[in-house]
Amino acid sequence: MKATKNRLFDTTSTLGRLLLLGVVSIVCGTLVAGLLAPATALAATVADGSISMFNHLPGTLDVDQPAQTTKVLANDGSVIARFYAEDRHDVSLADMSPYIKTGIVAIEDARFYQHGGIDPTGILRAVVATVHGGREGASTITQQYVNNVIIQNLVSKGQTSQVVLGAQKTVGDKLKEMRLAIALEKKYSKDQILQGYLNLIYFGNGAYGIQAAAKLYFDTDAKNLSLPQAAALAGVVNSPTVYDPVAHPANVVTRRNQVLSKMLAQKKITQKQYAAAVKAPLVVHLHKTAQGCVAAKMAPYFCDYVQQLVLNNSAYGTTPEERSKFL
Repeated sequence: MKATKNRLFDTTSTLGRLLLLGVVSIVCGTLVAGLLAPATALAATVADGSISMFNHLPGTLDVDQPAQTTKVLANDGSVIARFYAEDRHDVSLADMSPYIKTGIVAIEDARFYQHGGIDPTGILRAVVATVHGGREGASTITQQYVNNVIIQNLVSKGQTSQVVLGAQKTVGDKLKEMRLAIALEKKYSKDQILQGYLNLIYFGNGAYGIQAAAKLYFDTDAKNLSLPQAAALAGVVNSPTVYDPVAHPANVVTRRNQVLSKMLAQKKITQKQYAAAVKAPLVVHLHKTAQGCVAAKMAPYFCDYVQQLVLNNSAYGTTPEERSKFL
């Protein structure tokens, strides 16, 4: 039976968000240069029973490679068919346009290269916004990455019922993400975290990761994204439904220009680049990658043979579900 959440600690309510931000602010004050405060000091500060002691929260996170698109190739290397549960093609940071790297940092986490996983300055802004009746995100790119990794790990294990989405999160959920974000920053470099983040996040319409998004919306590779294209995709991340380039192009242009404004303010682009980019029309070249043997234009019989070979061979998994995931 699913437990009923205490609304006091439910982050969907204004009181819950204020409490969460207050608790997080206290925790931030106890973390200097990524060092955790003693559990006794934290316990004395936080309301009794609201969260487990920060030091006792999980401090390690398994960052497994997310599901990739599987390709069936001919002898000459040409693609016969593709199989995927999530359309994703991991690429290195070096194979991403510099504009998507600077754009996503500018709009999502301007202090990404300065903080240690959580950003007290951003949290303070969110507290002020909440007090005045508004709402501003305080999660860093590292925290967002942690959240996406947790979801990906649960989905890959078939534990989708355990996935907790943003509006459903409690104070404890948020603090756990903070703890893991700090630990992740100690284990990986900023560029490694940014690369993992850009390869994992969802861009809408079935595209996971920046390479799949670049192909889907602009029929190009991540490394070739122009400034207007990269800024548009950086803006999509906040809400792939609201900022859907296919269904809501006007929303995307508005958000894209906000990204460009942030990039200009942070001196990542020049005034001339900004002026040209905000005037650029949003031209979407939708390129949906077909999958499965049905979509195979060349040697579909061979594709079907390979598919059946995998599905019926225990070397590729002990259960039909595992073998299906292998594809």
